[in-house]
Amino acid sequence: MSRRHRTRRPAAQRGMALLLAMIVVALVTAAAAAMVWQQERAVAIEGAERARAQSAWILNGALDWARLILREDERSARRQGNPVDSLDEPWAQPLAEARLSSFLAADRDNNADSGPEAFISGAIEDAQSRLNLRGLVDGAGQVDAPMQDALGRLVALVGAPADTVPRMVEALKGSALAGGAAPAASGVPLVALRPLRWRELAWFGIDAATLARLAPYADLLPQPTPVNVNTAPREVLAAAIEQLGPGGAERIVQQRQRQPLRSLAELRPLLPPGVDPNPQRLSVSTQHFYVAGRLRLEERVLEERSLLSRRDGRVEVLQREKRSFALPPP
Repeated sequence: MSRRHRTRRPAAQRGMALLLAMIVVALVTAAAAAMVWQQERAVAIEGAERARAQSAWILNGALDWARLILREDERSARRQGNPVDSLDEPWAQPLAEARLSSFLAADRDNNADSGPEAFISGAIEDAQSRLNLRGLVDGAGQVDAPMQDALGRLVALVGAPADTVPRMVEALKGSALAGGAAPAASGVPLVALRPLRWRELAWFGIDAATLARLAPYADLLPQPTPVNVNTAPREVLAAAIEQLGPGGAERIVQQRQRQPLRSLAELRPLLPPGVDPNPQRLSVSTQHFYVAGRLRLEERVLEERSLLSRRDGRVEVLQREKRSFALPPP
């Protein structure tokens, strides 16, 4: 073997060793980067889960607080012999956004500003302050004529499309009929689902703009309910009471601001001649309430809306919806 070949072999071996070392360093760097990414991801997931648990805990507490207020309101009304629900009662006062960072801090003796920024707000709303369309069509598909007339008056007052009433009737009639089925092209019957919430009427072709226009004045509760004349807005009063009109509705609002109506007998002098209040359609008390809660925790917001039923000293949750979203950057 010549001296030239003996000189080239060690040089080639050194080059291979250097290349192998570079490959090993690259692999170690990639593995380390992957481990760091996984660790950061695990920390982020843990933080998000902790924030979710904190949010759920706070909103659950807020809901229990609302249930306690409603239960105590009913007990107080029973003791006083005055089962009236009006807008001057404690349950009707909204909770302005309040800071909860001090309660969430790990150590309350230290500076609370070191904890996460958490703010909560909420309100209790009378669900029977709106016209409940659940009674528009009964289980046999029969239309309630007075309720249909009331919906027609409401549609005219708020400026909704003129065809809203027949569309609402057909939507609720189709879902209320026994079986709710219609033949399909495949021969398999299509079953119309029963809408449980107001927005679900969009399933039946009612456009979102119409639903949004009627939403402050109409609702779809689990069962037919009367309108509470102590909490209903003017438009709902004018729609629910035949021949009343906006002027008569305004008189009722002014009267209840001075003194809530304690019975339908007190409502009778405020109605047009010959119109008697129907206890199946009008009331001075309420059994269904909406509880809205909003939690702002750092850069995220969690909103919850629950439908409660209050009866015989018990307050039960019928529906509960949550919505979470991130705040836009400042």
